[in-house]
Formats: sequence, C-alpha cells, structure tokens
Amino acid sequence: MDARRGFVPEDIKNFSDEAIAVMKEAARHVLYLINEGYDMKQAVTFVGNHFQLSERQRLALMRSLATADQLIERKNKEKTFGQLRGREVWIDGFNTVITLEVMLSDSILIRGMDGCIRDLAALRGTYRLIPETARAVRMMMAYLDFAQAEKACILLDEPVSNSGRLKALMAEAAEEYGLDTDIRILRDVDRELYEKEYVITSDSIILDRCASWVNLAALCVLRRGNRVIEFI
Repeated sequence: MDARRGFVPEDIKNFSDEAIAVMKEAARHVLYLINEGYDMKQAVTFVGNHFQLSERQRLALMRSLATADQLIERKNKEKTFGQLRGREVWIDGFNTVITLEVMLSDSILIRGMDGCIRDLAALRGTYRLIPETARAVRMMMAYLDFAQAEKACILLDEPVSNSGRLKALMAEAAEEYGLDTDIRILRDVDRELYEKEYVITSDSIILDRCASWVNLAALCVLRRGNRVIEFI
C-alpha cells in the first residue's frame, strides 16, 4: 500500500535546495514566455530542455505558474474561509482529498503564484484509499463544519477507480459532523463546476471558469506547517 501519496524516491534529488535554485531560474523564463502569449506546455518544454529539468520538475513548474491576467482574475474571484458561513459549497472531491493526503504523507507540495497548494500525485485515473485518506476526508469535513457551511456538494470523477469507496467514506464522515452533503460521481466534474460559486479546488482550468472559489487546502497546510516549495 502506498503510504506516501505523491512521493517518488527521485524527489529527494529533484527538489533539493540546489535543484530548486535552478528551477526558480527556469520559472522566471517560463513566466516571461507565457505572459508574452506562449502556450504553457510549450514554454515549459522549451525551458525545461534548456535547464535539463526532469518530468517531475517540469510538472511542478506547470502547476505553480500563471499569467498576470490569470492571477488578477483568480484573486478577484477568491472568497475567504469566513465567507463560507451559510453557503452552499462545491468541492472538487479528488483534487481536494488527494492534496490533503499528500500533505499528511509529508510529500512534495507546491504553492502556486495564485496561492493554491498543488501536489505531484498525478494518479491519472488510478486511485486507491491509503491510511491518510480517512484523515484527509475528516479534516475537510471538520473545516467545513467549523466554517458553518450550509451544504457541501462533493463531486467525484466516475472514471477514477475506487470513487465509490471514497464516496462511502465521505458520507460516513459527513454524518459524524452532521454536515448536509450531496456526493455525486460524475463523468465530467470540471464542466459541472464551471460558473459555480464557492468552489473548493486548485485545478487551474476550474479556477479560470468558476464564479468564485475558496482556498481550503492552503489553510490546512498553513495550520499543519508543512514544507511548501515556491518558485516565484
């Protein structure tokens, strides 16, 4: 059983102090290119080749950077944790839980320029529950309960394995906290969250399309005191 979600042995080398210094230099190059209109993936490929970055390092850069226009828009749509009181909250289920699992596993966490905490788990449709899963789910429920959210609509991706088991675990935790929840397994979670208010996610595509969002994972990481890597 994978006891450290989002960790591979190569991370020790890929994210050493020396490697991060190189990645910070690379990040400045990528940031210049994307603000000039270049595609993110192409910019990271070009710069990554120049700096001889690994695939994990390139993924970290892609998940941390954003254009100036994206940052302004995301900041304008961000709601505070205190504004959840009495609100219906929409949660990108796997996105949120996996990041919290990575946090509890003390694996690599990246703070994006938009303030979001992102991981490098990259499960690509394969997911299984680990010892940290239950703790991650209960942490999420505890924060929502503390915020006095009126209802939590949690969306899970149907193509991902064990989505049914995670749904059952979430339902059990929600009952413990007395939290009104609507947990759904859908084929296209991203599209369902477009234009929604009070969305909890760190997915860049959703952040750029939703009406408003809340940075729950960042609050959890701040309270726990995990090491978080920043490039800009």
